[in-house]
Amino acid sequence: MSEFVVTTAIAAALCAVVALTLLAVQLRRARRGFEQEVRAWKNRLEIDLQSARTERDKMLDALSDAFLLVDASAEIRIANGAAQRFFNGRPLVGRPVAEVMLDRNLSGAVNDCLESGAPVTRRIPLLQPQAKSPPGGVPGAKGQVVWDVDAARIEGIPGQEGFTRIVLRDVTAEHQTEQIRKDFVANASHELRTPLAIINGYLENLIDDDLVTDPDITRRFLTIMRKHTERIARIVEDMLVISRLESGEAAALKIEPFRLRSCVQDVLERLESVIRQQKAEIRIEMPDEGLQLTGDRFYWTQVLFNLVENALKQNPRSGLKVRVGATRDERGVTLWVADDGVGIPNQDLQHIFRRFYRVEKHHSQEEIKGTGLGLSIVKRAIEAHGGTVDVSSTPGEDTRFTIHIPAAEEQVLVEKMEAEQSLRPAS
Repeated sequence: MSEFVVTTAIAAALCAVVALTLLAVQLRRARRGFEQEVRAWKNRLEIDLQSARTERDKMLDALSDAFLLVDASAEIRIANGAAQRFFNGRPLVGRPVAEVMLDRNLSGAVNDCLESGAPVTRRIPLLQPQAKSPPGGVPGAKGQVVWDVDAARIEGIPGQEGFTRIVLRDVTAEHQTEQIRKDFVANASHELRTPLAIINGYLENLIDDDLVTDPDITRRFLTIMRKHTERIARIVEDMLVISRLESGEAAALKIEPFRLRSCVQDVLERLESVIRQQKAEIRIEMPDEGLQLTGDRFYWTQVLFNLVENALKQNPRSGLKVRVGATRDERGVTLWVADDGVGIPNQDLQHIFRRFYRVEKHHSQEEIKGTGLGLSIVKRAIEAHGGTVDVSSTPGEDTRFTIHIPAAEEQVLVEKMEAEQSLRPAS
């Protein structure tokens, strides 16, 4: 009986051991399964986080503005592609702001936000005298560039406490446009005020000094006033033309094919008295007399008129030779207006298409100046037709304005003309 009890106890013990062993094996398997599942979750989480970072970086790199995220210790944590380009590809992430932003104005604006926590928006000009830009500049740019700095503390986002986002936006084009507008208003006011003051002065002399009874003086005064009145009218007309070209009205060009030679003849007829007075020689260099151009004849007449008139006005000497020509090939149409006058100094060549810009030639003080808008109209009218204009000058030999209208750009105008004609009701 005792042996049976012992045997039974041993068997129970063995069963317990086996059960415990099986339980341990199951626990180990469950643990391994749990660990594998945890690792799988970790991997999936890491993949999701990496995917989210990749998407975030793609979105930030798609921005044209430079974006930086700075932590509480003023260290850069995130920088997009535009920021890398802004700082010439230098390493940014993990570096203090003070080491990256070397321009004092730029770093000063950011530091004000980092120290005070208050949002900072500031417009900062950066000077770039070389093609290779200084730290914090735009690669390859020259002259002055203008940037808006927008820095603000990030609030209300868990885990982002003390972080500051910095956005750098290139506003050079906007700044230049605004400056052009201000210069245009100032110059236009000056250009109009001068002839008005002269006219008013002569009127005061005629009226206050009782000179109306003297026919010779009256005629001389009225002749001078008429010249300045014509000058005012020309300034106003030129300003209206520029306004139309820059306001989008150029998109409504009256497109039609026309003979270039006929257009040149119209210009020479309008300038006939000046040509005869200066004894200038005008030569038309157009092998194909039937050469046609598709575009707005009004603006092309204005372009050629301004270029020929400019050559005559800038060279009032007798015997000036002016050449007007045009050719067509597979690349498009090339036009030119050239003269053998005193030329344009190299330092003035890059500025001559600016509004109201004049090249000083030390002309007689009695001469009525041009409006200073003629070449601006030339450039904008040509650009409205998809063309380009270049100028070169060898004083005393050849000063040449060369216009090129690519065949593809002219074809666009042709298709636009045909589309407009198809929409017109049949007569």
